[in-house]
Amino acid sequence: MPLINLIIILVVVGVILWVINNYIPMDRKIKSILNIVVVVVVILWLLSVFGVIGSISGLRIGR
Repeated sequence: MPLINLIIILVVVGVILWVINNYIPMDRKIKSILNIVVVVVVILWLLSVFGVIGSISGLRIGR
């Protein structure tokens, strides 16, 4: 994936999260949980894009 696409996707996700935090009325706890979930998903996606967890995804746990 080209670096410019990666940057564009991160900016779009950031703007969407900012819009949700500023313009959609929600309880503060729900916004915190939403922010944490989005950050974790973006970090996992970035690790996958850079191939850090690419080999881990092929592991089987159990039988």
